[in-house]
Amino acid sequence: MKYFVITKKQLMMVLSCVIAVAITAVGSVITFADNNRKLPIYCVQTDKKQIAISFDAAWGNDDTEQLIDILAEYDVPATFFVVGAWVDKYPESVKQLSDAGHQVQNHSNTHPYMTSLSTEQMIDELESCNKKIESVTGKCPTLFRPPYGDYDNAVINACESVNMYTIQWDVDTIDIKVMTNEYHCAIMSIV
Repeated sequence: MKYFVITKKQLMMVLSCVIAVAITAVGSVITFADNNRKLPIYCVQTDKKQIAISFDAAWGNDDTEQLIDILAEYDVPATFFVVGAWVDKYPESVKQLSDAGHQVQNHSNTHPYMTSLSTEQMIDELESCNKKIESVTGKCPTLFRPPYGDYDNAVINACESVNMYTIQWDVDTIDIKVMTNEYHCAIMSIV
């Protein structure tokens, strides 16, 4: 498995990363001792050779237009998991992402560690963010990426109770560990 670091100056490298991962990605097999543990979606099986690229948006939006332009230049659709507070602060960016044909999905309302919340609080995080996204894009999210990748059965059950799927990634660019820009990039193999 390869990891790629993407900085603001290397934003063009996103597409190179996508191509490299598409060529070298091998489906990950994840097993747990506890057979009752629920898992989010890490990858999707298909006969096509493709990957899914996604970004988590919870902080600034300085690079949004540039990112949209780069993805458009190479005809690469992406999924943006946005925090409700980010929607409040940058509704024009949310609209731009949606209008550019990218999926805008749920990354919680306030970016908490979901496993520390009650079921009611989890559902409130999901529904509050969904309402904000839908009010800007006209589309209600069906996917949820837990902040910090923090999930357990209760988080997945809460998502299912509001007809949402919990999504993770199988290739992490680890960019969040080395930079402070506004997007975290993650890749899901579709194998």
